[in-house]
Amino acid sequence: MARFGLPALLCTLAVLSAALLAAELKSKSCSEVRRLYVSKGFNKNDAPLHEINGDHLKICPQGSTCCSQEMEEKYSLQSKDDFKSVVSEQCNHLQAVFASRYKKFDEFFKELLENAEKSLNDMFVKTYGHLYMQNSELFKDLFVELKRYYVVGNVNLEEMLNDFWARLLERMFRLVNSQYHFTDEYLECVSKYTEQLKPFGDVPRKLKLQVTRAFVAARTFAQGLAVAGDVVSKVSVVNPTAQCTHALLKMIYCSHCRGLVTVKPCYNYCSNIMRGCLANQGDLDFEWNNFIDAMLMVAERLEGPFNIESVMDPIDVKISDAIMNMQDNSVQVSQKVFQGCGPPKPLPAGRISRSISESAFSARFRPHHPEERPTTAAGTSLDRLVTDVKEKLKQAKKFWSSLPNNVCNDERMAAGNGNEDDCWNGKGKSRYLFAVTGNGLANQGNNPEVQVDTSKPDILILRQIMALRVMTSKMKNAYNGNDVDFFDISDESSGEGSGSGCEYQQCPSEFDYNATDHAGKSANEKADSAGVRPGAQAYLLTVFCLLFLVMQREWR
Repeated sequence: MARFGLPALLCTLAVLSAALLAAELKSKSCSEVRRLYVSKGFNKNDAPLHEINGDHLKICPQGSTCCSQEMEEKYSLQSKDDFKSVVSEQCNHLQAVFASRYKKFDEFFKELLENAEKSLNDMFVKTYGHLYMQNSELFKDLFVELKRYYVVGNVNLEEMLNDFWARLLERMFRLVNSQYHFTDEYLECVSKYTEQLKPFGDVPRKLKLQVTRAFVAARTFAQGLAVAGDVVSKVSVVNPTAQCTHALLKMIYCSHCRGLVTVKPCYNYCSNIMRGCLANQGDLDFEWNNFIDAMLMVAERLEGPFNIESVMDPIDVKISDAIMNMQDNSVQVSQKVFQGCGPPKPLPAGRISRSISESAFSARFRPHHPEERPTTAAGTSLDRLVTDVKEKLKQAKKFWSSLPNNVCNDERMAAGNGNEDDCWNGKGKSRYLFAVTGNGLANQGNNPEVQVDTSKPDILILRQIMALRVMTSKMKNAYNGNDVDFFDISDESSGEGSGSGCEYQQCPSEFDYNATDHAGKSANEKADSAGVRPGAQAYLLTVFCLLFLVMQREWR
């Protein structure tokens, strides 16, 4: 029995060793890594079947690995594309909301003007007939100028409306005094008495105030939607630095090299990398939030005293009331004008009768009330449009400071908040121990994952910050009822080119961004609450140096 003890023992050990070796070879297989690598369209010959020595790796942890040098290089490019894609998705969703709302507002305002002009024309044709048709260019010019203000913006509304009433007074004065001949010089004198005599009653003053405030608010609000979409569109195109790209590779794909294909990056680990890669975008948040607040203020005006729908829908009735006032006061007005400008020359007897016959001016204006007035434009109302866009504006606040966390909330980028022990921390499957840094460029000096040059702010971001600041100023002017100078609104941000390329019905209509910082209040947010813009001191000088260039080139 003893003679067979040693061979039996050796056989047993050999069997056990073979089993252990087979188990070890199985655990070190790279088949799943290889399968996923090929599924991304890469060459399977790049991927080893079993783990190899990782001394060739430059970014991922060395040691036994499932990644060749070619795999690491291709994963680096893929991680960059993955990051750009997720950021783009977040931003495009928001940009599509602004683009679709701008399109609807623009369509509404233009159709509202068309309806108002048509209503006035229909009323005056039925009331005055040929007499109105002879003078219709006066009213047509009024709407041409109102449309030009909304579309282009380089119209002085107050001067334009003053000119309209002066021209209307000239026409009316001739009609109510058709027995006289008036030279152009005499009619200029008549115009000078417009303010003093108030031939149209208080209608011109009230209408001028209402139209100016409503049009300024409407156009400024529409332009604000266009500018917001334009800013998001430009900022959404991210170009990661080399340091950011290294961090992205380490976060997204280095776990594959260790065979941990199902282990996702730790949430806080992802947050630090996103805050480093999106540091400049974080600096948009201060001006962005100010801009959103200003938009909401103007929205309140649109719902109340500056409601362009309530001004334009009855504008035909208001102008007709002014004409009635002129008719009622025509004798007194004429006498005072004759005293100030001198007695006019009577027409020859034959021409007097012909002139009165040609004018056929009704002794009393009787307003025409059509059975069906257009009550809405573009199938909606201003109240509905404003209510909808206010909700979207509120949700868009803190978008840029929330962007890093929202990217990490994407299941493709990180594990959930509750999975803090079984996640990839950049080195292995374990808890991530570093604290989450704040948002913005100034807070990245101590970022443990991404090396960021805090002394070099992104020029594109600075330009968008300035664009938001300029538009916020215009919003505040519009809110206060002041006219706005739109000289710097470019074709690029007019709204026509700032859309997402989707039709209104196809654009996403809802979005919900988490505005709560996962790591609690960061240093960035504490600075905000104290009234100090984070990172402002780091590049304030650069902003002022760029101011002149931005104002001349951004919105030319």
